[in-house]
Amino acid sequence: MSIIRSIRSSLFALALLAISAAAYAQFSISVSFAPPELPVYEQPLLPGDGYIWTPGYWAYAGDDDGYYWVPGTWVMAPEPGLLWTPAYWSWGGNGYVFNNGYWGQQVGFYGGVSYGYGYYGDGYQGGRWQNGQFFYNRSVNNVNVTNIHNVYNTTVINNTTINRVSYNGGNGGINARPTAQQESVARERHIPPVAAQTRHEQAARTNPEQRASVNHGTPTVAATPKPGAFSDRAVVHAKATGTPYVAPVRAAVQPAKMPERPENNAARTDRTTPNNPQENRAPIARPIQPEPNKPEPNRPDTAQPERQRETNRTPAAQPNNRPEPNREPTQRPLTPPPTPPTERSQPDRTKPSSEPRAQQQQQHPQPAPRPEEKKSQEEKPKQNEKPQ
Repeated sequence: MSIIRSIRSSLFALALLAISAAAYAQFSISVSFAPPELPVYEQPLLPGDGYIWTPGYWAYAGDDDGYYWVPGTWVMAPEPGLLWTPAYWSWGGNGYVFNNGYWGQQVGFYGGVSYGYGYYGDGYQGGRWQNGQFFYNRSVNNVNVTNIHNVYNTTVINNTTINRVSYNGGNGGINARPTAQQESVARERHIPPVAAQTRHEQAARTNPEQRASVNHGTPTVAATPKPGAFSDRAVVHAKATGTPYVAPVRAAVQPAKMPERPENNAARTDRTTPNNPQENRAPIARPIQPEPNKPEPNRPDTAQPERQRETNRTPAAQPNNRPEPNREPTQRPLTPPPTPPTERSQPDRTKPSSEPRAQQQQQHPQPAPRPEEKKSQEEKPKQNEKPQ
């Protein structure tokens, strides 16, 4: 029973490692511009037996901080027999994608990037596992043979073009593709970076001197003897070579993303509408022609005081105070003739509207005028009366 339980527990642990490795491999970051070139630095001395060299790489901290350098360091392998596949950047069609490093039985594809010290773009020539112990190649690694005896010396012939390009594909990138064997390695069981590697990367991210925008491609700490040992005396600084790196202006990249937002497209359509001259004329014409659409029985309220003051005028002036809705829109230019209209011609043109006027006078009795008009009407018959 104990043997069965141990087998089940080991299988369960392997399943968890496979799930965590798969989830880790799917995580990536896409950046619109390429990372800087690899800095030039020396490898620190091997701190002890069982450590494997993991080269440094450029990571991305976001638009505010940009790229930052994660120093190369010696890391204890999580299990005997495991080798490290470095992380690398590759062109993904719309940007540069970050591919995480991992531990596995074999070294997989890492973009053909030549990191040095055994990682020359294809596989690893810095050491090998033998009988559960790691042996170091003296021709590649900085090893003190007085303390480390499991060493060998094999000259490595590097057929890869040596350059400092840190990414695969894209403009100016390395034109390398994974082989059939490397593709099969990618499908094997992987273990993500150990906790010491994760803390090492976080320490580099929080250090402003590791940012490419600050160190211009020459980081202050290029390599450490152990993970996170940024203040150790054995820390290695990068050498200033080539043209200093200048971080691209992020404002030039942002406008390319603006048309993808729907709210910006809606804002542009709102801006184009005021440029139409016909729509600019409409608001001016609307306040001029609201009166024909309104019912005219409401207008005599404001016009009555004027007619009451003009009762002494001749009947020829009364048609001018009549409501305008009775007139046809085509008769407006004929209303102001050069000569004053006569009393006979005026009713002829407005004869259809005289009947409604009489009805309005019947509806509105004569007592509506002022008392002065009543007096004038009562005095006139007395003057015209004949003596009896």
